[in-house]
Amino acid sequence: MMNIDTIGTWAGEVYKALDKSDTRMLGFKLIKKATKLKKDEIMAALGWLGREGKIAIAENDEDIVVSLV
Repeated sequence: MMNIDTIGTWAGEVYKALDKSDTRMLGFKLIKKATKLKKDEIMAALGWLGREGKIAIAENDEDIVVSLV
Protein backbone atom coordinates (compact mmCIF):
# COMPACT_ATOMS: atom_id res chain seq x y z
CA MET A 1 0.00 0.00 0.00
CA MET A 2 1.31 3.42 -0.93
CA ASN A 3 1.19 6.02 1.83
CA ILE A 4 3.36 8.96 2.83
CA ASP A 5 5.54 6.91 5.18
CA THR A 6 6.15 4.24 2.55
CA ILE A 7 7.08 6.79 -0.10
CA GLY A 8 9.48 8.41 2.37
CA THR A 9 11.11 5.03 2.96
CA TRP A 10 11.50 4.48 -0.79
CA ALA A 11 12.97 7.97 -1.14
CA GLY A 12 15.51 7.09 1.55
CA GLU A 13 16.50 3.93 -0.32
CA VAL A 14 16.96 5.83 -3.58
CA TYR A 15 18.92 8.59 -1.81
CA LYS A 16 21.24 6.02 -0.20
CA ALA A 17 21.84 4.30 -3.54
CA LEU A 18 22.75 7.63 -5.14
CA ASP A 19 24.95 8.62 -2.21
CA LYS A 20 26.87 5.31 -2.34
CA SER A 21 27.62 5.79 -6.04
CA ASP A 22 31.11 7.15 -6.76
CA THR A 23 29.64 9.95 -8.87
CA ARG A 24 26.46 10.40 -6.77
CA MET A 25 24.66 9.83 -10.07
CA LEU A 26 22.81 6.77 -11.40
CA GLY A 27 20.65 5.88 -14.33
CA PHE A 28 17.10 4.68 -13.70
CA LYS A 29 18.03 1.08 -14.48
CA LEU A 30 20.86 1.13 -11.94
CA ILE A 31 18.61 2.70 -9.30
CA LYS A 32 16.13 -0.11 -9.89
CA LYS A 33 18.88 -2.71 -9.58
CA ALA A 34 20.41 -1.13 -6.45
CA THR A 35 17.13 -0.63 -4.58
CA LYS A 36 15.04 -3.57 -5.86
CA LEU A 37 12.09 -1.15 -6.05
CA LYS A 38 9.43 -1.28 -8.75
CA LYS A 39 9.20 1.45 -11.40
CA ASP A 40 6.20 3.16 -9.75
CA GLU A 41 7.93 3.08 -6.36
CA ILE A 42 11.06 4.69 -7.80
CA MET A 43 9.00 7.35 -9.55
CA ALA A 44 7.22 8.19 -6.28
CA ALA A 45 10.59 8.35 -4.49
CA LEU A 46 12.02 10.63 -7.18
CA GLY A 47 9.02 12.91 -6.82
CA TRP A 48 9.66 13.11 -3.08
CA LEU A 49 13.37 13.83 -3.51
CA GLY A 50 12.70 16.31 -6.30
CA ARG A 51 10.19 18.20 -4.17
CA GLU A 52 12.82 18.45 -1.44
CA GLY A 53 15.35 19.77 -3.97
CA LYS A 54 17.78 16.92 -3.35
CA ILE A 55 18.10 15.60 -6.90
CA ALA A 56 18.53 16.71 -10.48
CA ILE A 57 17.05 14.63 -13.29
CA ALA A 58 18.38 14.55 -16.83
CA GLU A 59 17.56 12.40 -19.80
CA ASN A 60 19.96 10.89 -22.30
CA ASP A 61 19.18 8.75 -25.34
CA GLU A 62 18.73 5.55 -23.39
CA ASP A 63 17.96 6.32 -19.77
CA ILE A 64 16.88 8.83 -17.15
CA VAL A 65 19.88 9.95 -15.09
CA VAL A 66 19.42 11.09 -11.49
CA SER A 67 22.07 12.89 -9.45
CA LEU A 68 22.27 14.35 -5.97
CA VAL A 69 22.61 18.12 -5.79
